[in-house]
This record gives sequence, structure tokens and C-alpha cells, in this order.
Amino acid sequence: MPKHEIVHLHRIDPARNMARFYRLSASPGLFGDICLVREWGRIGRRGRTRIDLFAQEAAAAAARLALEQAKRRRGYHDAPGVE
Repeated sequence: MPKHEIVHLHRIDPARNMARFYRLSASPGLFGDICLVREWGRIGRRGRTRIDLFAQEAAAAAARLALEQAKRRRGYHDAPGVE
């Protein structure tokens, strides 16, 4: 998993007044660990942030993949125009 790869997903449903984003990124921590940063909320708002720490990069990559797959199953898609 590249350390600075960012996954940015959107779920938009005008019939339900739903406009959500979900962002996952991984970066090195201060003490040699890997930080998996999750951000979510309504598009246009600040949202919430959670940081999970992992001792190994493989564990962080597995967690990121599991979270991304779960969101995609719930209807999230790649955000248009976001790289």
C-alpha cells in the first residue's frame, strides 16, 4: 500500500437528501507505526475524523481494503474529479 494513497468516495441520493463522503488515507506515524485516517460526513461540511494505529503496514492495508469494500457495498462510489 503506498503510504500516501487516498481513497475518496461519495454516496449521493437526492431522493433521500443524502450527500456523504468517506475518505481513507495512510501515513507514517511518529513512532514507526502506520496511521490509517478515516474521514466521513456530509459533502460540504467538515465531518468527523478517526485515526487507527497499526504496527505493520500489511495490517493497515488489510484494514483499509476491508473498510473500502464495506463502503462500496453500501453504495459509495469514487468521487468525481478527486485524485
